[in-house]
Amino acid sequence: MEPKIGITKKELESSINCLTTILANEVLLYTKTRKFHWNVAGNSFMELHKLFEAQYTALEKEIDEVAERISKLGAKAIGTMKEFIDHSILKENPASVIEQQAMLKELLVDHETVLKQLREFIKSVEETDDFGTADFITGLLQKHEDKSWMLRQYINQK
Repeated sequence: MEPKIGITKKELESSINCLTTILANEVLLYTKTRKFHWNVAGNSFMELHKLFEAQYTALEKEIDEVAERISKLGAKAIGTMKEFIDHSILKENPASVIEQQAMLKELLVDHETVLKQLREFIKSVEETDDFGTADFITGLLQKHEDKSWMLRQYINQK
């Protein structure tokens, strides 16, 4: 049943498309962060192991919230790895061995990429009457800013 919440069908579709891309990005970032959690090694092992765990745990909650927002707007969330890969602007990391600094830098770049796209989505959604989605995306943006800041503090400045 189509929701009758004061948002046109075209605006709903636009919001759902934005949210679908966000969902895909969140899942790829979650998967990568989890992989790095499993495979981190070296002097800062325990600290980074816990940092990555905290970040993928937060992403897991955000993934659920994005999927539920899509449902609230009357659509079905994507759910296969192929769909996530096809809709994401992020790329997987197929490397079997990766150093700590490379992990941190890759996650930071991914979060910053997501941040740039979220800012564009906020502008787009704010042009509609879907204020709830604009506010929701703004909340996600702030969470990615926090994660980016934390990662940035670990990267060697040379």
